[in-house]
Amino acid sequence: VQLQASGGGLVQAGGSLRLSCAASGRTFSSYAMAWFRQVPGKEREFVAGISWSGGRSTYYADSVKGRFTISRDNAKNTVYLQMNSLKPEDTAVYYCAAESGPIPIRKPGGYDYWGQGTLVTVSS
Repeated sequence: VQLQASGGGLVQAGGSLRLSCAASGRTFSSYAMAWFRQVPGKEREFVAGISWSGGRSTYYADSVKGRFTISRDNAKNTVYLQMNSLKPEDTAVYYCAAESGPIPIRKPGGYDYWGQGTLVTVSS
């Protein structure tokens, strides 16, 4: 599986962005998907995850709960991260990741595939 993340950019605090992650291959629905983010000097942190197949279950870091929404479209082999009410502390490189299991885990070490990252900058 190859993952291609896009949609990052510069936005003012309070604004919105939607990240997309397009996956290659025919087995996209067999993977739980997640978004992580990383700033220089810090560990990569879990942001949001969605279960495989129909994506009935979603999971969020406390810091983004109520502001971010993860979703997937298996027909398009794409997972999305809708980010609303953005804050300067959301500034980071955002990565999408795929795990060959039903439920996304919150640690980066458990993922099989990673996208290249897309930069989100939120100005105050």
